Amino acid sequence: MADPDINRASTPVTSDGRRERSRSSRAKIVAAMLDLVAGGEVAPSAAQVAELAGVGLRSVFRHFRDMDALYREMAEAIERQILPILMRPPEGATWQQRLFDIAERRAAIFETIMPYRISANVRRFESAFLMEGYRRQLRLETEALAAHLPEDVRADVEGARGLNVILSFNTWRLLRHDQNLDPQEAAAAVRRMLGDALARWPQG
Repeated sequence: MADPDINRASTPVTSDGRRERSRSSRAKIVAAMLDLVAGGEVAPSAAQVAELAGVGLRSVFRHFRDMDALYREMAEAIERQILPILMRPPEGATWQQRLFDIAERRAAIFETIMPYRISANVRRFESAFLMEGYRRQLRLETEALAAHLPEDVRADVEGARGLNVILSFNTWRLLRHDQNLDPQEAAAAVRRMLGDALARWPQG
């Protein structure tokens, strides 16, 4: 007759093993998604993710109810990566100098997130979640910049809009992809445009 104490002791171990395998599978799926997008696959399929992760297709949808949920997990992973850069206050004695610091920081952030943001942008027309994420990103870019502009510059609506365009992800993508510039060339172009735009306001 089996010892009931042995059965009771083995149950938590078995349960813990299942949970660990589940966590491992989920992590592999997210890592596969990130790797595919980073490698240039702008719209990876669930089948591609499953193959790279080394799991079954059913396993993908057991962990993520749809591709939107997987994109959400990808976005959270990227956000954890760039959050330390975003949280650091810009440096500079004047607001103009702080904007140049923001430009340099955004260049680093945009370069990191570019493949993932492009992938989300491609799918956003098929996904209400990704479309809202896209609009949220635009709002955050605008609001983050406005927080460092003097009141008279914010009141210059056209001028403030121009600064927002110069420092936007879309401008970075255009320079890097459409004009095929390397990161240093793209950053130099942004600095030049920003300097020309700031010349209309007095230093301070």
